[in-house]
Amino acid sequence: MADAPESILIDDIATLVTNDPSRGRGAVGEIPDAALVVEGGRVAWAGPRAQAPDADARVDAAGRCVLPGFVDSHSHIVFAGDRSREFAARMSGRPYSAGGIRTTVAATREASDADLLVGAERLVGEARAQGTTTLEVKSGYGLTIRDEERSLAVAARVTDEVTFLGAHVVAPEYADDPDGYLDLVTGPMLDACAPHARWVDVFCERGAFDEDASRRVLTAGMERGLLPRVHGNQLGEGPGVRLGVELGAASVDHCTHLSSADVDALAEAARRPRPTVATLLPGVDFSTRQPYPDARALIDAGAVVALAGDCNPGSCFTSSLAFCIALAVRDMGMTPDEAVWAATAGGARALRRTDVGHLAPGARADLTLLDAPNHIYLAYRPGVPQVAAVWKDGALVAGRP
Repeated sequence: MADAPESILIDDIATLVTNDPSRGRGAVGEIPDAALVVEGGRVAWAGPRAQAPDADARVDAAGRCVLPGFVDSHSHIVFAGDRSREFAARMSGRPYSAGGIRTTVAATREASDADLLVGAERLVGEARAQGTTTLEVKSGYGLTIRDEERSLAVAARVTDEVTFLGAHVVAPEYADDPDGYLDLVTGPMLDACAPHARWVDVFCERGAFDEDASRRVLTAGMERGLLPRVHGNQLGEGPGVRLGVELGAASVDHCTHLSSADVDALAEAARRPRPTVATLLPGVDFSTRQPYPDARALIDAGAVVALAGDCNPGSCFTSSLAFCIALAVRDMGMTPDEAVWAATAGGARALRRTDVGHLAPGARADLTLLDAPNHIYLAYRPGVPQVAAVWKDGALVAGRP
């Protein structure tokens, strides 16, 4: 077997999105007629094609666009079962509520570890083929010590961005004792799960956990070394954003219903060295017929905005960040540049990562080659497969150039 080349020149790039304004035009650092050199799984050089250095091998981009791999900072892909009929009922007029999660909990508890892994790997492969190279994965469909711990073990097989979400909803057997379930989540369950996770999350929402319970979950996780993130403000205005900002959470996810005070808090948090990101999940709002978040208000106020997929079996069963970008541009007031930045660099900030989401020298060589001349096509041609090839750490993992 031949040795892999030490360096690779990706040449004849019509548009290179670097997300580095010092290297190109606008916030996305767009370089026309560009080239990129990959060495040792990292970006070694990026710039105008005419100035490209030599490399051991060459890949012809053939006048197409290269951008950073998508960074999807919110998913729930460790699960079993099917909720398609729930979706059909919702499309017929039944409102969305958090209660449907319990249907997935029952199926997940019955599934074997092997079956859960097969399902997660399938969805990771599906997302990767659509340009996602970094994917956060949560637990939250086990809600027992054993089932949460094994869900996290499965998640750790497919990603290094693993989140403990025992506080998704109150487990059904604790329906009459929510305080007892909170004791479990913040005690024995957390003790068992913390070694398998990087993050702790809570669904701070009516029908799930109130502000006091959410604060208790997050602070308990932080005391055990986990970093906080929050599900908040999905079903109505509430304390999720304020709590996330107060505790220095990396992200508050959903942000569908925000007061002016919430927007101001996220804008103020954006000025911190480690901002609290507003992660918007337009696929959820599409699939539940909820209002879309006002991304324009957040961006104009100065908040940091990310886009994520929230792939899950109930409220949003899509793994396509390209679809989410198209929704954000069409229905949330974002420009194509802003939406692409939010799905790459924004997602990286929501995961507090500096090695992904951009293509400056030193970054991981996580790249997506579009079968299009520029990134605007992601919103311009919605629903059309446009990902020609995907590299992760410099290795081709999907498609072909």
